[in-house]
Amino acid sequence: MIIILKQLISEAQKSAVKDFLKKNGFKVKEIVGQEETVLGAVGTNRIDIREVAVLEGVSNVIPISKPYKLASRELNKSDTIVQVGKVKIGGQRIVVMAGPCAVESRQQIMEVAAQVRVSGAVILRGGAFKPRTSPYAFQGLGEEGLRYLREAGDAFDMPVTTEVVSPRDVDMMLDYIDMFQVGARNMQNFELLKEVGRTGRPVLLKRGLAATIEEWLMAAEYLMASGTDQVILCERGIRTYETATRNTLDISAIPVVQKLTHLPVIADPSHATGLRDMVAPMSLAIVAAGASGLIVEVHNNPDKAFSDGPQSLYPQQFDKLMRDIQALCPVVGKSLERIPRERADVEIWSNQPTLVPSAQTLKIAFQGEKGAYSEQAIRMVFDEMADTMPCRSFSDVFEAVQKGEARYGVVPVENTLGGTINETLDLLNSHPDLTVVGEKQLRIMHNLIGIPGTALSQIKRVFSHPQGLAQCTDFLTGELKHAEAVPFFDTAGAVAHIANLKDPSCAAIASSAAARHHHMEILRDGIETDSRNFTRFYVICREEHAHVFRSAMPVDRVSMVFSVNDRPGSLFEVLQILSTYGLNMKKLESRPIPGKPWEYAFFIESEMIDEKDFVKATGELVNTCASFRILGTFHGDRR
Repeated sequence: MIIILKQLISEAQKSAVKDFLKKNGFKVKEIVGQEETVLGAVGTNRIDIREVAVLEGVSNVIPISKPYKLASRELNKSDTIVQVGKVKIGGQRIVVMAGPCAVESRQQIMEVAAQVRVSGAVILRGGAFKPRTSPYAFQGLGEEGLRYLREAGDAFDMPVTTEVVSPRDVDMMLDYIDMFQVGARNMQNFELLKEVGRTGRPVLLKRGLAATIEEWLMAAEYLMASGTDQVILCERGIRTYETATRNTLDISAIPVVQKLTHLPVIADPSHATGLRDMVAPMSLAIVAAGASGLIVEVHNNPDKAFSDGPQSLYPQQFDKLMRDIQALCPVVGKSLERIPRERADVEIWSNQPTLVPSAQTLKIAFQGEKGAYSEQAIRMVFDEMADTMPCRSFSDVFEAVQKGEARYGVVPVENTLGGTINETLDLLNSHPDLTVVGEKQLRIMHNLIGIPGTALSQIKRVFSHPQGLAQCTDFLTGELKHAEAVPFFDTAGAVAHIANLKDPSCAAIASSAAARHHHMEILRDGIETDSRNFTRFYVICREEHAHVFRSAMPVDRVSMVFSVNDRPGSLFEVLQILSTYGLNMKKLESRPIPGKPWEYAFFIESEMIDEKDFVKATGELVNTCASFRILGTFHGDRR
């Protein structure tokens, strides 16, 4: 059952409710949400739920209808984020785990770990115990393989995962691994599940060869009932009558399972297809279906692999796949997970990616209300726990960062449909102490939002930012032509406005996050006229904090502003310097210089290839331009 607690419940009352449930044979799990706190109670005993409902501090009691109680979305409506070492799985991120099917030698696992780490994998996989169909096939190196896997993980700062096949090995493996993997053949080995769950360690649970979704979730329930709530579900293909592929990849299971459970879902395209040529296209399909990640087999010499060579990617194939996933992430509204490091003194030209500082200890400013697209960008750059600071205007964001009220600011700089946000460029130019340190691209998906239960025929006015209204013209002049479009200062602010009005004749156009925050209903989703609607955001901060963020990923972009002397060919000279030193220009804008009529500053964004060439180019630009300033260097979020 789910026990919803009153907001003002005291700790004593909460303890009394827990004690009552435990005395009646229930296991109790407390779940703290943004709006309410609930207790999940599971057990074999039956009691009248009215006995719980009358306890002090209890708001409501709801029976859980699903046989999988702890794993059910009924118990926890928010997505669970599983922490494996420094890596988070679930939410707005895509996590890629990679490595060989089996650890064959120390040299092999070290080479593969180095290769997948550089390409962007964040968890190292490798089998030490291999359950094989034939008793004569390679069964793995056992504990020796675990030692090699741990050494490789430590050397390249990656948490490691490997399959456990016997309950007697569980305690021994705890010294070597960060996450257990329960394979398809052991999904219903209930004694193994109990033993693994007892440890509390994260578990990657693969779907059985012929398991239904409910059987799969019941296996997860065994793990959770035994002691761990850190469970990741992995779709790896099921056995059907088809023989063209090793298994049949059930991609449709991903969105189905996400509706049924709060646990993150990933997929294994290697075992699902059995052929390396199919791994990349299926990986992209898995990401597009909404999965939280992939587990992929990569081998430095697949033709001589001890097991599953035909389905293992070559390192160069995996590198291309990672670049393709990076390009797809903005389309599905997610970002590629990076490996965090403890070091904060890495040079900005480092090739070793890290993660930005913990957002829980920092304030990040944005323009708009809670649920704004800018806030979504923050949660993709940092994480779901980011401490966000809403500001009324773009200028307020810059001032908050300038004064130290916020460590970082996230502001839009360009939209694929509306073009450059000139105000952002002007504010960058007028705040010399601030610098650009990051970039995030976000797909803008507009929704018609209203009071729950509202019919479209009731709506008379639709509020949104002028750009939001313009981007939904076809919908507003078609299905909603009877309603008046009313400009508002902010999309998320428009949702807050209609929530306060409580008028079913008023609706707003904004993000799904804004609808959730204000408990409004999405009446129509995806109403934008052009689905190729992306906004690019800059991350800004004071110069003294820039090195911490830039150490997160290798710098490959530069944003600059300059003015030129009033003579023929002066702009051409600047562009020629960029060309000479291989600075591939990606953007050029001109803006009026305040106080200097008919004089203009030029904003340039360029790719950076080589550090030495960039330093030389900067020196020549300073000498050639009337004025020159670097607005920031950062890692581009585009491919």
